[in-house]
Amino acid sequence: MSKIILGSSSAFRKAQLTTLGVEFECYSPDIDEDAVKEMGLTPLEVSKHLSKEKALAVKKKYPTDIIISGDQVLEFEGEIFNKPLTNEKAMETLSRLQGKSHQLITSICIIKGEEIFEHTVIAKMKMRELTKSQIENYVLKDEPLWSCGAYKLETLGIALFEEIECKDHSSIIGLPLLSVASTLMKLGVNIL
Repeated sequence: MSKIILGSSSAFRKAQLTTLGVEFECYSPDIDEDAVKEMGLTPLEVSKHLSKEKALAVKKKYPTDIIISGDQVLEFEGEIFNKPLTNEKAMETLSRLQGKSHQLITSICIIKGEEIFEHTVIAKMKMRELTKSQIENYVLKDEPLWSCGAYKLETLGIALFEEIECKDHSSIIGLPLLSVASTLMKLGVNIL
């Protein structure tokens, strides 16, 4: 019987997949994301390309298993934002995003054998206007250094937003669980 392999080292994606009650293993593919971002692709194309490349890389190690891989890209005024990694960069990112709208593009690719399922969810995120001290307090409290927009919506980050338009809010955390659950059930995984 096929195992489920989550092609990610993200603690957020791992926690999300756990909510579906399925057993899975994690394997992080070695993909040069920066090289893909420099290929001249649109942010949407980058997200789709990376999610598929990650899944294909994991498939080489687990050829008969169900592979789930994803990628998330924050697009603001034509620019792709990366994970901030430092408090200073997180504050700079939030200072640019505050009071404005951006897109959070989340793509997944699920592969089993020759079957490939791809899905993308675009969230339109309107951040409220924030003071410098609100931004500093948020970064110190929530430590969003590993999130591409310098916010974690599943915790205090929700307070940063004024409005969110999205067909699947779980995608904002990293995995669009509506699509993941639906695809796994199509593949015969017993979730319910």
